[in-house]
Amino acid sequence: MSAVGMAPVAAVLCAVGAGRLVSGRRDGVRQRARALFGGVGEAAPEVGWRAWLRGEGVRKWCAGRMVEGEAGRRWNLGRWGDCGREIWCLPAGLVPAATGRSLLPVLASVAAFFLVRRWLTARGAAHAREGRSAAVIGLCAAVAGELRAGRQPAQALLAAGAPGLGAAGSAVMAAARYGGDVSRELRAAARLPGAAGLTGMAACWQVAVEGGAGLASGLERIAAGLRAQRDQREELRAQLAGPRATALMLALLPAGGLLMGTALGADPLRVLLHTPAGWGCLAVGGLLEWCGVAWTARIVAAAEDT
Repeated sequence: MSAVGMAPVAAVLCAVGAGRLVSGRRDGVRQRARALFGGVGEAAPEVGWRAWLRGEGVRKWCAGRMVEGEAGRRWNLGRWGDCGREIWCLPAGLVPAATGRSLLPVLASVAAFFLVRRWLTARGAAHAREGRSAAVIGLCAAVAGELRAGRQPAQALLAAGAPGLGAAGSAVMAAARYGGDVSRELRAAARLPGAAGLTGMAACWQVAVEGGAGLASGLERIAAGLRAQRDQREELRAQLAGPRATALMLALLPAGGLLMGTALGADPLRVLLHTPAGWGCLAVGGLLEWCGVAWTARIVAAAEDT
């Protein structure tokens, strides 16, 4: 190879070496900064490709950039820093857009991004609610066990702790530690979604403190009732798994039809995205699809509320 041909290769190698040298210096500076400031400005954690497919990589990357911004550059990501699995709706719309040479799939992917984000937010709130419900059951059972062991109510509550209740649980622990109104803090914590069982615990606590009634038996009854309600919800959720799977399969049938038509050489994307008849079919089909999904979701929600 001539000297002229070797010049680009040498330039690339020099650039790679300089980049590694600069990154090594930056890593050393970051390590010294983390040692000096106690971990502030720590880089985003490494994640594998499976985590990226689940959306965890985007979430952790955004979290790492936000931490770095608090230490120095202060990147303002806003609500986009919480993006997760819904981010895959955007590149998913590029495939039919490139295949059908139309911007409609891109617009649909943007709308799907916000819809999926809303659904994931609602599902996260439901999981948090279930976690608080389990925390309330564990708290009632733990306090009852400590009372059976001979501890005083405040000591039993402090020994049991309040994991899973966040700041409200910390307020309850502070009231028990410093002689505050525990029943009032329990009622305040009961306003959190899924923590309604703390209202019964607050009533039992107030009766036990004022009238000397047995607190352990009341907490055991509350825990048993909450467990029965949780088991009922889980059984209902298991019974609704079949209808939900059927609704999901019916919702994905149009995509299967498009794939089948493409495999047969009918080119359905060209008809749907570039002809007036296809636009009408796409609008009517999308409306019917949305109505079917909304109707099924309302039926399932009504069954869960009963």
